[in-house]
Amino acid sequence: MEADSDNSSSEKQPSQHHHFCGNLFGCGDELGTGVLREDFKDAAYSRRTADRLLHMEEIHQERLDGFLSARGRSRRRLLRASPFLGALAVAGPWFNKLAGANELPGTSRNDVLDSRQKKEYEGHVRVVESNDQTVHLGVYDTNLAPVLKVDSGDTISYSNTWSHFLNKMQPDVPIDVLAKMRLDNPGRGPHSIIGPVYVNGAEPGDVLEVRYRRIRPFDWGAVFNNPGSLGTGLLAKDFPDGQVKYMKLDLAHMTTEFAKDIHVPLKPFQGTLGVAPPDGFYPPLSPGVTSSVPPGPHAGNVDLSEMCEGSTMFIPVWKPGALIYTGDSHAVQGDGEISLTACETRMQELRIQVFLHKQKNFAWPIAETPSHWITLGLDKDLNVAMTLAARNAIEFLAARTSLSKLDAYGLCSMAFSFRVTQVVDIVRGVHAMIPKSLFAPALREKISVV
Repeated sequence: MEADSDNSSSEKQPSQHHHFCGNLFGCGDELGTGVLREDFKDAAYSRRTADRLLHMEEIHQERLDGFLSARGRSRRRLLRASPFLGALAVAGPWFNKLAGANELPGTSRNDVLDSRQKKEYEGHVRVVESNDQTVHLGVYDTNLAPVLKVDSGDTISYSNTWSHFLNKMQPDVPIDVLAKMRLDNPGRGPHSIIGPVYVNGAEPGDVLEVRYRRIRPFDWGAVFNNPGSLGTGLLAKDFPDGQVKYMKLDLAHMTTEFAKDIHVPLKPFQGTLGVAPPDGFYPPLSPGVTSSVPPGPHAGNVDLSEMCEGSTMFIPVWKPGALIYTGDSHAVQGDGEISLTACETRMQELRIQVFLHKQKNFAWPIAETPSHWITLGLDKDLNVAMTLAARNAIEFLAARTSLSKLDAYGLCSMAFSFRVTQVVDIVRGVHAMIPKSLFAPALREKISVV
């Protein structure tokens, strides 16, 4: 556990707005300011070149992202070669080794950077271990002292995270034991929640940018559904008997064998990561203590599988210091997460980098991947969640392009995909996938989340 000087400020809530928002948390009305992403701004290649490369269908997207993210003279020399594909043919073995770093257990694109470049890329790296002082069962507890204090630009490395029920979910633990642990802790989620981490200078109305730098799971996972009597999962009445299935994760090939002749590709991500929720979001278990189960305007348990390595989540700040909490590690999950669980696991390392953006006054989280912007809608009613996701997508476009809201509505219907994120966390989730490839390079360059 680490501690820094306390830079907390008096608590205040963001100013109220007066727009229709499904009678829940807000409509997501906010304006972009065109701030460029630092990792793009500082890159050695030009915007036009990067954009052309990013959207070439002939190149494997994840490998290209890993290649372009590596900084150093070797990369710049290669990019100066012409044409680019010819250079790849010459440097094929070197490129494959570099780009494949993301796919090897215990390595990432960061491993190809020298120490100076790595420091510039990650800022000050702070480590949080999982132990009895840093991890608590199934709640966001704002009464706890911070386990760590960080500055904007710092990287947080969560090492050896715990599985569900304070690391008591382990291979061969039967479903009746897991179900009893849930029953013995009413109101709490099964998640082993790490935190809070205090962000110096964060105030209500700010936005916290969380970049997922590294996500490395352990070599096992489990998918389970509780007995139907607990009422969890989409089809609890259909399956009165609970079940847990443990699987070995092949981290070298990033797959798992679900059953004979059935292999599932892994896509690790953190199911739960968020900040302290706003007052009145959900009935607290006690003052300052909220269940980790329902996601909301603070992000939290959104179970958005797109939040894998290389993605970013922009989260509104509701309390001084933001107070970051995380848990619920997943090796892979299908949209919907219908049985209650993904392939639940723990992480060898979760590494995130945080940046603070002052007074943006978002009402909802917004996510970004190399290929998409993603707006969210969350509500107990799936229809309302869908409505909110659509309204937030329209607001996103209207605030950052010359499109009218009416034209944005049409574009949403014609070209965006609206997916059911999850339906098992009390609050249902829908996310709108906004493809960056729809927008011409010059326009795409101008669109920024914050």
